[in-house]
Amino acid sequence: EANKRLDDIIYSKINEEVGKVEAHVVISDKNYVADMLQMVVENANEHIKNFGMEITDVRVKRTDLPEENYNNIFNRMKTEREKAAKTYRSEGQEEAQKIRSEADKEATIIEANAYKEAEKIKGEGDAEAARIYAEAYNRDPEFYAFWRSLQAYKETLKENTTIVIDKDSEFAKYLYGE
Repeated sequence: EANKRLDDIIYSKINEEVGKVEAHVVISDKNYVADMLQMVVENANEHIKNFGMEITDVRVKRTDLPEENYNNIFNRMKTEREKAAKTYRSEGQEEAQKIRSEADKEATIIEANAYKEAEKIKGEGDAEAARIYAEAYNRDPEFYAFWRSLQAYKETLKENTTIVIDKDSEFAKYLYGE
């Protein structure tokens, strides 16, 4: 009977003190727990001094929470993990977007440089062709005119093409042999 009475006194004092603060304080603040247990010893000794006993120390072996607290804690932990996961996904998506943007930027720069180089080469080719045409013209202007006319005929007189031209025109000059 004395042990039962002693348990009741100690447990009620512990529950009274634990009820004054949030659960995370009891679980994580060792100084608070040590001070609280010392206060429980002192209060319990006040209640039992008439029985000729003295409590010298009280220790907590484990903490139990009411069932509804387990669900609340589980739900809070789940919410925190979901929030952290959402944050990580968001950061990952942001980083992926940065990488895609940087890759797109680099691709645009590479394409622009390639286009610039292609236009430069094309311009150089056109300049070389013009130089060759000019050189050919200067060597034999009449042959050059003939050759250019052949090129024009080739472009104009494709398969199944019918054209009407004046016999005296420059374009017809080599067709009629004049």
